[in-house]
Amino acid sequence: MAPIKSDLPQGTLDLLILKVIAIGPVHGYAIAQRLEQVSRGVVQVPEGSLYPALHRLENRGLLAADWKETETGREAKFYRLTRKGLKQLEAETADWQRPPLASLCAVLNCARQ
Repeated sequence: MAPIKSDLPQGTLDLLILKVIAIGPVHGYAIAQRLEQVSRGVVQVPEGSLYPALHRLENRGLLAADWKETETGREAKFYRLTRKGLKQLEAETADWQRPPLASLCAVLNCARQ
């Protein structure tokens, strides 16, 4: 089955990025890979969308970043959540638990793995 390339609703990409980074510091390419992996190929974030989103989140104080060496020996910017970013993630995640988003999620079977 060919992957479905879809546009994410406004603000969803930021939430997905924060969720991936909450696991631990990670570089941009690994964020894109993780999103594609957990969505079974449905969410494919092009670099032209991912990196502007990362910079926007960093400028808003939700992420901090450090240059480090990757597992392949290349230098990359590793992002991590700030306290403000964690609070934002918690607030946005809680929104998905309340009506009407919780009802919409139930209809769409969001909890399905």
